[in-house]
Amino acid sequence: MATAKKPAAKKAAAKKPAAKKPAAKKPVAKKAAPAKKPAAKKAAAKPAAKKAAAKPAAKKAAPAKKAAKPAAKKVAAKKPAAKKAKTARKPNAAFMKPMTPSATLAAVIGANPLPRTEVTKKVWDYIKKAKLQDEANKRMINADDKLKAVFGGKKQVSMFEMTKLVSNHLS
Repeated sequence: MATAKKPAAKKAAAKKPAAKKPAAKKPVAKKAAPAKKPAAKKAAAKPAAKKAAAKPAAKKAAPAKKAAKPAAKKVAAKKPAAKKAKTARKPNAAFMKPMTPSATLAAVIGANPLPRTEVTKKVWDYIKKAKLQDEANKRMINADDKLKAVFGGKKQVSMFEMTKLVSNHLS
């Protein structure tokens, strides 16, 4: 009986080093795919042949991701080129329609019908000639007697409020 047990012990000893070889391959698999920790545990249970098949698949997946990034850059590069084609800009017809100013606004810019853009330019010309822009805050306009009537009796208005008040005097 003693002789029968020894060969069995040799077979078991021969199998143990084979079991250690896949254990040595575990760190290699973890380095290749550190984000897939649960997958690495499942791979340890599988034979070594399946691990080898999984590694090339993981390597192929990584270059596919890299290929997707340059494709996105190409799409982004095409969009600005499309915007450059639209360089000519058409004026809005509503701004270009001649409007007749009220009597109070006509005292500042004249009685002729003008587009809104021209009305704003003429009001600014009047403000700059009369030096009605506030020195401390250039966005504020100090009204004189003519502009006070246009601004609804206010002594000082902002340039943004001015355009709203002037548009009330156009028809």
